Amino acid sequence: MKVSIVPVGNSRGVRLPKAVLEQCEFKDTAELTVEGGRVVLTPVGASRAGWAGAFAACPAEVLSDDERDWLGAPLDAEGA
Repeated sequence: MKVSIVPVGNSRGVRLPKAVLEQCEFKDTAELTVEGGRVVLTPVGASRAGWAGAFAACPAEVLSDDERDWLGAPLDAEGA
């Protein structure tokens, strides 16, 4: 698909079709890199997305006290 490079203030930009934005799950921000002479846009997910599930799936004996506290789990049998 060819797209036009258009003036945007003192810069230039590319308009991405709605279908491309939806297919790639772009929201408000993207990571832009240059790889091998190509411009690559990657959708940026929410910071820390999935952390709660990852901690919940981790066995409690490998978590530090701070990590267990973050999950709301008791630190010992008495809940202290």
